[in-house]
Amino acid sequence: MASLPFTSPAKPHFLPLSRLSKPQDSPKSTQTHFTKLQEHANNHQISYINSYFTQISSLCKQGQVREAVELFTEMELRNLRVQPEIYGELLQGCVYERDLSTGRQIHSRIIKSGEFIARNEYIETKLVIFYAKCDVYCVASRMFCVVSEKNVFSWAAIIGLNCRMGFCEEALLGFREMMESGFLPDNFVVPNALKACGALQWFALGKGVHGYVLKMGFGGCVFVASSLVDMYGKCGALENARKVFDRMPERNLVTWNSLIVGYVQNGMNEEAIKVFYDMRVEGVEPTQVTMSGFLSASANIGALEEGQQGHGVAVVEGLVLNTILGSSIINFYSKVGLMQDAELVFSSMLEKDVVTWNLIISGYVQIGKVEQALSVCHRMRNENVRFDSVTLASLMSASADTANLELGKAGHCYCIRNGLDSDIVVASSIVDMYAKCKRIDCARLVFDSIKKGDLVLWNTMLAAYAELGLSGEALKLFYRMQLESMPPNEISWNSVILGFFKNGQVNEAKDMFLQMQAIGIQPNLVTWTSLVSGLAENGFAYEAIFAFQQMQEAGIRPNAVSIVSVLSACIDIALLRCGKAIHGYSIRQALFLSIPLATSLVDMYAKCGNIDQAQKVFDIVKQKELPIYNAMISSYALHGQAVEALALYSSLEGEGIKPDGITFTNALYACSHSGLVNEGLELFVDMVSKYHLKPSMVHYGCMVNLLSRCGNLDEAFKLIASMPYEPDARIFGSLLAACREKNKIEPAEYLFEKLMALEPNNSGNYVALSNTYAAAGKWDEVENVRQLMKIKGLMKIPGCSWIQIGEESHVFVAGRYPFGQWTQEEIFYSGNGIYSGNGIFSELRAPKIGMLGNKILPSRDFKNPDQHLKAKAVKKNTIRSKAQLTNATSLKGGLCTQQLGSYTSSTPKPHRPPPKFKYAHASSLQKQADYWS
Repeated sequence: MASLPFTSPAKPHFLPLSRLSKPQDSPKSTQTHFTKLQEHANNHQISYINSYFTQISSLCKQGQVREAVELFTEMELRNLRVQPEIYGELLQGCVYERDLSTGRQIHSRIIKSGEFIARNEYIETKLVIFYAKCDVYCVASRMFCVVSEKNVFSWAAIIGLNCRMGFCEEALLGFREMMESGFLPDNFVVPNALKACGALQWFALGKGVHGYVLKMGFGGCVFVASSLVDMYGKCGALENARKVFDRMPERNLVTWNSLIVGYVQNGMNEEAIKVFYDMRVEGVEPTQVTMSGFLSASANIGALEEGQQGHGVAVVEGLVLNTILGSSIINFYSKVGLMQDAELVFSSMLEKDVVTWNLIISGYVQIGKVEQALSVCHRMRNENVRFDSVTLASLMSASADTANLELGKAGHCYCIRNGLDSDIVVASSIVDMYAKCKRIDCARLVFDSIKKGDLVLWNTMLAAYAELGLSGEALKLFYRMQLESMPPNEISWNSVILGFFKNGQVNEAKDMFLQMQAIGIQPNLVTWTSLVSGLAENGFAYEAIFAFQQMQEAGIRPNAVSIVSVLSACIDIALLRCGKAIHGYSIRQALFLSIPLATSLVDMYAKCGNIDQAQKVFDIVKQKELPIYNAMISSYALHGQAVEALALYSSLEGEGIKPDGITFTNALYACSHSGLVNEGLELFVDMVSKYHLKPSMVHYGCMVNLLSRCGNLDEAFKLIASMPYEPDARIFGSLLAACREKNKIEPAEYLFEKLMALEPNNSGNYVALSNTYAAAGKWDEVENVRQLMKIKGLMKIPGCSWIQIGEESHVFVAGRYPFGQWTQEEIFYSGNGIYSGNGIFSELRAPKIGMLGNKILPSRDFKNPDQHLKAKAVKKNTIRSKAQLTNATSLKGGLCTQQLGSYTSSTPKPHRPPPKFKYAHASSLQKQADYWS
């Protein structure tokens, strides 16, 4: 090893070496006199050595290792004997400064000095500590294994090294071996053991170490107690952490930070904010770590005001905007949607690391601003900051959300060129990107290219199959992962269940749900929500509501997504009372009225016939966004209130909200069903010229429907000819219905031929043509059409209504009498309701076309057939659309209230009769306080 490049000082502070080693000879001196002189010289040498030791020790403690080594070199030049203590001080100085290079040269000097120094227990221990503190794991471990005598200090050094390097199991094994060797860990070793227990989340062992702490009397040590708080927080035992915290006679900043971080890591963000406030009350000054935890808690719950106050505290306290604090502030503003503020903080940071860049990129991706995210990526590359796996994962997520396959492929190529494609996180994001771009084949190739994937990768591939409804492939992969010793978790089961629902395999999905419970895996919130949503989407509305009730009985608290799913079930069967009860439940549970939840409530009330309640929900939302405006415009359109719909549309510009395609669809629908041709044409022109939106097939369909309803068939046909799309069955169907009103036989026959090519088995098309012939008086043609329907085995799908009595629902089909015994003559009407002479109610026919006014709906008390029941006719809920002609009722205690649903006469929706199970959820929900009644 090369010698140290040190020089001797120009002016030594000690006597010349010659005066010590060569005393003047005297012919008259005696042996006694010579011995005294030798002793005097030795005493001088010892004093010099002690002086050198004192100065070297002082320099090392001051961090001046180089100057200390210069004195050490001077000692060697003076032939002064170097004691082990001096080597120890030099090594300790290198530990203070983490000066690995100088420490290694000192180690070489120790080896050259011989076995006396090199095999000294003190020096061996110091070498272990030095290499351990410098995180040189291999050398430190080897030195520890060959030391002649292990002691508490060497054990503490090697256990601490294992903790810092992430080898927590080895650290705990060393902790146990240390105790078995007869050495009792002190308050410097115990915190490392607790840190390892927290990292591994070994709660039981952590409690055992806690017992050792109490036994040895270390509970009063603030460092040990802080480590206990941190360990319990990482193990999720926040009650234990709080108990230790409250019993501490003295708390330092680390203790407060550990408790705050523990609450944040376990999702108890409100508690973390409270602890921060308590900390401020006690006058403890926060650090960057403190503010990072507080800002993370604020971001997780969307606490805008608290987070902004935290930012203000950081500024007032004069905290340096380093990468830790800056990243936390950017993360907060990104999660609450204030990207401009996040960008300002980002720009003001003098030092940025890859984490900071990733946060600003992911923030833009989360709000859908992909162009800004890509711009930040270009800036990142211009500043020579390399993309890491998180950066690429964000870019893949942006590609997936926008279905931008080209961007995704470019990112994939970058991963391959830079060797990031084998990273599990990146591979999972690439699989997700290809799946959302409908390239499931490429997703599977990437999945198969990973030799050893983790559970996240398997679940990503399962979710990809599930989203596309490929339930068979999902099930195969589900079984394969178990064969390859990858046990599925709740997410895996959820994906398979979702895949079955997406494919319409309801029974298979319910079977998987039962199997999941049978093997001891308890369904979580996502599982129950998937079950409720899947049942509702597949037409099993009653079972969806029943599953929602079971979810609560299982102790799972529904969130906003669960509420939205069960509300969609209420919409499908127009179950207003149940929808109101669920609304009341969401209020009592203090569920935040988010935009998706408020939108679903507005939609539910409108489609169940209560436009006033829909308006009430709309009005109480303070910060309205476009989705809830769209829902309210749709509600007005559904109830024939075109003026109100157009007024609400006009208010969007004043609110600074840009309408989208859905907005124009709803507004055009309102104009179509109210005959507002000019207003509809103006909307269509504004959509193209003012807002630069490309009309879709739905928009053209609304315009064709508007023109044809108002008798402008020629203009409607011209619009179809100019469309950039091929007309679909709905457009042809609306024109065919208009031909009936105008007695246009030839166009009707032409349209019927087009419909036969698109929907040969739709009985509604035959009925529409038959009605056109009937309106023109061509009864022979009517008979021919009916005969053609018989030959093809087609039947007109009748409309239906249903009522709920007690725990059962009963369906009434137009043209049929329930149980073959009810006749319309058995019903008579009074001003306040309808009565039946024999206690049986039947359905009165609604007007065939036009306004649906006071439609009286049936009910019957089967428990008391002789008792007259009273049904309430809802007069204010009126539908002015010919297309909306269905309804449903809900009965409680003989009271029958009308609920209006959406039913299109041209394309009737088949009704699935509700299952006859004990409808426990209905009675339970109805017992809840009806806030909105």
